[in-house]
Amino acid sequence: MKPSTLLAYFFGALMALGALGHVLIPDYYAPMVPAPIPLGLANVLALVAEAGTAALIFLPATRRWGLLAFTALMVAFLPIHVWDLFREDHLFGSASAAAIRLVFQLAFIGLGVWLYRLETAARATEEPGSSASARA
Repeated sequence: MKPSTLLAYFFGALMALGALGHVLIPDYYAPMVPAPIPLGLANVLALVAEAGTAALIFLPATRRWGLLAFTALMVAFLPIHVWDLFREDHLFGSASAAAIRLVFQLAFIGLGVWLYRLETAARATEEPGSSASARA
C-alpha cells in the first residue's frame, strides 16, 4: 500500500474518531462552539460531516472527494485554532499547546490538498478517454 493511501486512511480514522467523540463525549466540544450555535446542533452537524468524510475517504471510488471534504473541514476549523492561540484562557492547555495545534491544522490542510491532487491525478490516468490513458 502506498504511503499516501496510508495517510488518507489515517485522516479517515481521525474523522471517524472525531464523529464518535461527538456521540460519546459531546460536552468536550462545548468550549469550541460559538455561543449563538446550540451545542446539540453543532454536535449533530459535526458528526454527519466527519462521519461522511470518513466514509468517503475509506471508499476508493470516492476517496478524492473525501480528501477534499477533509481539507474543507480543516479550513472550516482553522479559525477556532487561531482564536484559541490569542485567547487569555486557552481552550485546552497553554499558548504553546495552542500554537502546536495551529501548526498541525495548517499541516493537515496542506496534506489534504496534496492527497486530493494525487488522487485526482491517479483518477485521470485511470478514466477511459482521458488524455493520459489515451497516450498509454
